[in-house]
Amino acid sequence: MIQLTIDLPVPAAVGRADFLVSECNAAALGWIERWPDWPARALVLHGPAGSGKSHLAQLWRERAAARLISGTALTAEGSPPPFAGAGGNVAIDDAERAPETALLHLYNAAIESGGNVLIVSARSPASWAIALPDLASRLRALPAAGIAAPDDALLAAVLVKHFADRQLRVAPGLIAYLLRRIERSFAAAAAIAAQLDKLGLRERGPITVPLARRLLDDRDGQALSDFAVT
Repeated sequence: MIQLTIDLPVPAAVGRADFLVSECNAAALGWIERWPDWPARALVLHGPAGSGKSHLAQLWRERAAARLISGTALTAEGSPPPFAGAGGNVAIDDAERAPETALLHLYNAAIESGGNVLIVSARSPASWAIALPDLASRLRALPAAGIAAPDDALLAAVLVKHFADRQLRVAPGLIAYLLRRIERSFAAAAAIAAQLDKLGLRERGPITVPLARRLLDDRDGQALSDFAVT
């Protein structure tokens, strides 16, 4: 019998022990753990979807007793930015999606009140199309920590973590099989775990290599990154 499934948010474990470290992200973690001994009062943290930059932002939020907000939650251009003048530290996730004037006002307010700012984005500000010269000059002058594409060991560990976050135990053979078949990205690892979880629930069966083979074959070449998460 096929079981209907309901898409529910899956909470990820975001403690320090849950952050998987490899050569591609060790430097970024080092910057977070180095605070408050940053060379400037702000830092840019950038990396591809699913790379763990939001996880690092959560770690810094706890370390720095900071507020964490999304760039998409910033007020519209021309409105007073949230927390303006309130002091303290702030991390801005998806910063490249924020209205530029609001992002500039929030950055200035935090710095002027003695706070620190963590700018989290998919790309370095050097590659953003920034219209405001003041914002461009500030962000592009900041130190930046990037997260690169994962190596084999980290991608395997990320797959295991995504399954574990969904309370799924899988055999090492499945991980090895997926490493050979999926796009080599953090987003693809998150996507395949979500899709296999959904398929396993629907069919009320274990997550196995044959199930993964069928899922990948049925996609007929559709990229797993189309199902990316951040």
